[in-house]
Amino acid sequence: MTAHVVTICASCTADQRGLIATLKAAFVHHALAFEVRDAECMSGCTRPTTLAFRAPGKMAYLFGDFAESDLPDVLIFARLYLAADDGTLADARAIGTLRTKAIARIPG
Repeated sequence: MTAHVVTICASCTADQRGLIATLKAAFVHHALAFEVRDAECMSGCTRPTTLAFRAPGKMAYLFGDFAESDLPDVLIFARLYLAADDGTLADARAIGTLRTKAIARIPG
């Protein structure tokens, strides 16, 4: 099991299972060393769908309004997050519109 985890809310929309399957498949296809989990509710109901990235000793990130169209930016973020020793991104412009969907950064 990897120390890097991405969690997606499973209760935001009726068709959430398809989005979760797409996210999991993308991480496997791109060989990104994350465990992809789903959670029944992440309390981001005003900004569905929520997505969280975390790893021990790293900054954690919570994003809202995630849609399948954000997947390319999520994969870029995942690569940058894996490469960052403390999880901090020096420049968020690389993650495109995903940077506008950040809800919180939580120190590790």
